[in-house]
Amino acid sequence: MAQLPKLAVFDLDYTLWPFWVDTNVDPPFHKSSDGTVRDSRGQTIRLYPEVPEVLERFHSLGVPIAAASRTGETKGANQLLELFDFVRYFVHREIYPGSKVAHFERLQQKTGVPFSQMIFFDDEKRNIVDVSKLGTEWCYLHSCPEWNESSNPNSGIRDICKGPSWTLRSNPVDEPHLKHATERNQEGIFRCICKLLKCIHV
Repeated sequence: MAQLPKLAVFDLDYTLWPFWVDTNVDPPFHKSSDGTVRDSRGQTIRLYPEVPEVLERFHSLGVPIAAASRTGETKGANQLLELFDFVRYFVHREIYPGSKVAHFERLQQKTGVPFSQMIFFDDEKRNIVDVSKLGTEWCYLHSCPEWNESSNPNSGIRDICKGPSWTLRSNPVDEPHLKHATERNQEGIFRCICKLLKCIHV
């Protein structure tokens, strides 16, 4: 088994959930009596379907988890983490506008974990590029086609690229060997992450 990272860091928008919390939904959020999370207009708020299993997997492996988000809707993002009961996973939350480098520098100061022993999951290449310069391992996630409430939640493609040993490509979707389709057995990001960490037999 490969050595596990000392800290797993997740972006929020289009990484944990398929929307921008400051644009596509309307805070404040609340949880209905049936457990459904909704925004102020009553719109149902959904996650990418594999996310709870991913977070639980890292937790079960003893890998601390942190959030690093550039959103300006800090209150709403934190509220969603609380309503989805994810605060039990996230030991640190750096949620505010600005370069992700600042987020990671604060995480390094708080945890003492070297950048080289962190792994970062994000859907924006600019963030991957910035953070990779710190020496952090990274996974680039890309959703195609865009997942929305009318879509089959298991139909989207979640492409994942890991560095710094891989070259950051201009369009990973064009590289068939980098594709991992999310199928009904949740073959998507969860299994991909496990392959990267060599924590399951493949």
